[in-house]
Amino acid sequence: MNARHTAIVLALAIVAASLFTGRFAPQASQGEAAAKELAAAKSGTDLPARPEQIEFEPLAFTPPAAADFRHVLPDGTVVYLAESHEFPLIDLSISFKGGSSLDTAEIPGLASMTARMLREGGTTNLDPETFDEQLDFLATQASVSAGGTFSSASMNCLKKTFDESLGLFLEMLREPAFNAERLATAKARVVAQLEQRNDDASDILGREWRQLLYGAEHFEGSLPTVSSVEAITPERLAEMHARIFHPGNMIVSVSGDFDSAEMLATLEKAFADWERGEQVADPPVPEHVLAPGLYHIPKDIPQGKVAIGMRSITRDDPDAIALDVLNDILGGGGFTSRIMRSVRSNEGLAYSASSRLSPRVDYPGEFRAGFESKNPTVALAIKIIMQQITDVRDELVTEEELETAKQSLIETFPRVFESKPQMLSVFVSDEWTDRPEGYWQSYRERVQAVTREDVQRVAREHLDPEQMAILVVGNWEEVAAGDLDGRATMADFFGGEVTHLPLRDPLTLEPVQ
Repeated sequence: MNARHTAIVLALAIVAASLFTGRFAPQASQGEAAAKELAAAKSGTDLPARPEQIEFEPLAFTPPAAADFRHVLPDGTVVYLAESHEFPLIDLSISFKGGSSLDTAEIPGLASMTARMLREGGTTNLDPETFDEQLDFLATQASVSAGGTFSSASMNCLKKTFDESLGLFLEMLREPAFNAERLATAKARVVAQLEQRNDDASDILGREWRQLLYGAEHFEGSLPTVSSVEAITPERLAEMHARIFHPGNMIVSVSGDFDSAEMLATLEKAFADWERGEQVADPPVPEHVLAPGLYHIPKDIPQGKVAIGMRSITRDDPDAIALDVLNDILGGGGFTSRIMRSVRSNEGLAYSASSRLSPRVDYPGEFRAGFESKNPTVALAIKIIMQQITDVRDELVTEEELETAKQSLIETFPRVFESKPQMLSVFVSDEWTDRPEGYWQSYRERVQAVTREDVQRVAREHLDPEQMAILVVGNWEEVAAGDLDGRATMADFFGGEVTHLPLRDPLTLEPVQ
């Protein structure tokens, strides 16, 4: 470096230093001043020595009342409205009663395909491509889906394009064309998905578990095959469409940037000539009864997938909240739960281990614990989980466990209503399912009232290890032998008796030879 370059570098360094001192030094002094002001403001106040000793005021939250948002159109259609003027957007959703619960035994998946083709199959006036282009031009999103007991259609659009978007949306719902070419494409995609359903052991576990609980004939356990997909025709779709998608079987919710009076007038006009049909009946109650025992499905994988559980309660069972608290303590509370701590943290047998309580409205749902572990340690993890279930039946949980679980449910409660669309979806669901009046208003008080004795009582009444099923997907020879230390083998459960279920062909569901 020559002398000229050296001088330039030194000059730049001096300028940078002066800028640093001028720009940042005052900020540092301002920070010090702010710290002094804060200390002065806190003078006379005793700060806790540790963060966990800080005491917070109780969370103040009043759950909204459905009646404040509920309206009824002259034709009897129930509408929930929630104005929200932050953005020039409008969300409209229509909930229809009925979904796969209406599928016939011969064609499972018909309701799902009907919903899919409502969106993808065009209308009697617009071919699918034109319909898609018009929605895109309006920057409008539309979707239709079918679940187990309900189907839904939703639309999101700009406020300025709402009227035109609503016209297209209702045309889609009222006058579907079920375009043959689009239907063929959709069916081919479903078949391609069926071909892959033995690829992931978790998918195998899930479908076989549902059949153990609810039976293959019930919609919760029924599964499509390549032949049932091929049996879907435009005529079948039209029949399912006529049953589900009409004003006599729907509840509407709208949130966003609108005036409620104007929105009600718009909806009244839009639905005026839409023929009302009959409301769909409640879903069938499964007749199948779970047979307790040990079940296995073969798959050559290094980690066994496991489900442990039984049929449980209905949603409105008097013990539902106490069972929620119990499940949080047992396996639903993440790293604070007993199953996660014992299986993962203490033993290192699984990355994740948990339990969940999934009640149904019309019939008992399920309790299920699950994990995946190396084949040789599957038995040990099962043994630990079964012991945890036995322990909550035999002994009172600790005060700390009870309080942690209750506060988890109480403190996260406002999330139920964290957005206007979500709030309205709760109200719609509650109306469809006759949720007891005042349920949300008294929810936290009822959680807080749960005692250790309540937890033990519901554990004894609703969790019985002898009435549970254990389902394992994996290499049985490696799983059955147990861990190298001899702490557990699969012979420890149900006297070592196991029912080996066949792995089924992904397209036909016939046993793989």
